[in-house]
Amino acid sequence: MEKKKPRDGGIRFQRRDILKIAAGMPAAWFAAAPFTARLAQAASLQAQDTEGTGAPATHPRALNAHEWTMIRTLSDLIIPADERSGSATQAGVPEFIDDWLSLERGDALAEMRGGLTWLDIECNRSFGNDFADCSQAQQKQILDRIAYPRTAAPEDAGAAAFFTQLRDLVLSGFFVSEIGVRDLPYLGNEPQSQWNGCPDAVVARLNLRSDKSKA
Repeated sequence: MEKKKPRDGGIRFQRRDILKIAAGMPAAWFAAAPFTARLAQAASLQAQDTEGTGAPATHPRALNAHEWTMIRTLSDLIIPADERSGSATQAGVPEFIDDWLSLERGDALAEMRGGLTWLDIECNRSFGNDFADCSQAQQKQILDRIAYPRTAAPEDAGAAAFFTQLRDLVLSGFFVSEIGVRDLPYLGNEPQSQWNGCPDAVVARLNLRSDKSKA
């Protein structure tokens, strides 16, 4: 069934929608070990930014100032702050993306710049301003064209692929951050006095048989 757009025409996602998207990320992104390793490297750089000095590292590393502003704006349009947790920028997602691009360089950086340039061109054509200088409603109007690849116009297919890649990076960066881990909520890395196995309600929802039912 085709995913319906939000009633307000925006591209914001509920947390459960974000988890569904993460679960359905293109297999090609995770099939190659080098990509996964570079994501881990970017997460490591993100974690080390404040280590030892107590101050954030200088960013951007790969992006220029204009692109950096756009990535920050786009990240918070994809994952805004809500009643549960902070926004993507508060979680350090733009730094994560910039670190990843600094490791990738080459095609990844060129493709990212191509997508950001497309956004500026389309915003200037429609509204007379660069993407970052448009109102949030205008930004969403452009993004709605490319947020859903299946419904994007053929001439917007390349931009839709760019936005899918950017969204994947935003999700990856958010859910390896301290804010994102708390948002899941992630129950690992905590001492447990005992292990009672998977809760019965979860087993039933996944249509699995628990050990208790195998007697």
